[in-house]
Amino acid sequence: MKTYLVALLLSINLPLNAAHAAAIEGITPKATYDLVQMQRADVLFIDVRDPIEIMFIGFTDEVDVNIPYLLVDRNHWDSERKRFRLYQNPKFAAQVEQALFEKGLNKNATIITMCRSGNERGLPSAQLLRQHGFPNATYMINGFQGSRLKNGDKAGFRIQNGWQNAELPWNPKPNPNKIFRIDSTLN
Repeated sequence: MKTYLVALLLSINLPLNAAHAAAIEGITPKATYDLVQMQRADVLFIDVRDPIEIMFIGFTDEVDVNIPYLLVDRNHWDSERKRFRLYQNPKFAAQVEQALFEKGLNKNATIITMCRSGNERGLPSAQLLRQHGFPNATYMINGFQGSRLKNGDKAGFRIQNGWQNAELPWNPKPNPNKIFRIDSTLN
């Protein structure tokens, strides 16, 4: 019910109140899609995944832009997590502000961030944006790929919830005009 109320507030373009600033209520993939369809000009929808991840998992052209919240540091291996280390994009807030400017919006616009699962980058990126003066930043719960199944033959597979599993539009390849690139105007 709470997610529906937040989606309703976002869909009528009212700013989220101070109570939502501390504990950000996410918005579902379907509500995100509907909001983007109804108010595309008034919403900035950002894919906050590293572009390498997008290349292997997929992309939706419904996002306005890809601005990574965390970037992969290919020079340092994290042996505990068995992956390259991630570091926070030091230009993230400035790049989001630039994307808003390019879309003709200001820091009070509705911003929705999307990562793979909603947890590691989606919510933290929205929290960081709020701390940097973007009062209507929120995140898409369950992200692009969704949550892993915990039990059964398909345990570990991301085949529940999320953008892809809601059968919303996506493509296996990124849009070169929206993907984060070193030669981008957002750098």
